[in-house]
Amino acid sequence: MFYFLEGILVGILISIPVGPVGVLCIRRTLVQGTLFGFISGLGAATADALYGGIAAFGLTFVFDFLLQNQLFFQLVGGLLLVFMGINAWIKPSREDMTVEKKASKAGAYWSVFFVTLANPITLLAFGGILAGLGIGSTVHDSYLLNVSLILGVFTGATIWWSTLSYGVGRLRERLPSMFFTWMNRIVGTVLILFGIGMLSYSMI
Repeated sequence: MFYFLEGILVGILISIPVGPVGVLCIRRTLVQGTLFGFISGLGAATADALYGGIAAFGLTFVFDFLLQNQLFFQLVGGLLLVFMGINAWIKPSREDMTVEKKASKAGAYWSVFFVTLANPITLLAFGGILAGLGIGSTVHDSYLLNVSLILGVFTGATIWWSTLSYGVGRLRERLPSMFFTWMNRIVGTVLILFGIGMLSYSMI
């Protein structure tokens, strides 16, 4: 139970920083509703739990694989972010975005999953947080403790994304149409910049 609670803390700490995933989930909540925002968050939570499992079980061969293929993951993630940023720019108003409400929930989940997975730095962050909490080595000795930690990470991340999507969803109907125009332009610009940054980093 102790490691499960610690996992919840890790999941929340990993999820809170507002990056491209947070921006995506906020936009999808505003455009497509709370459910789509939450499902997108679940994609991030799943990727976080996967990275948490790699860190907890000490799967060095998986870690090495991710590092060796870091260029591929970052290229795919960067291109995906640029594509989604451009897509946000070309749908500047509330009326133009109605077609997005028919989008696939599976697509919302997997797109965020891959964007989160495309950043191997998250794995290093997990290692640092686990070490800082003093559970980086002891947890390796027990399979059940590992599983409880991973479930805790997923639960913590899910708590954060459900809270975020619910809070943003409460504001959705109160916002004027002009807000959606500027929101799409700002979000589109942020996503494109994140994507370009990821692509540039992969070429260094």
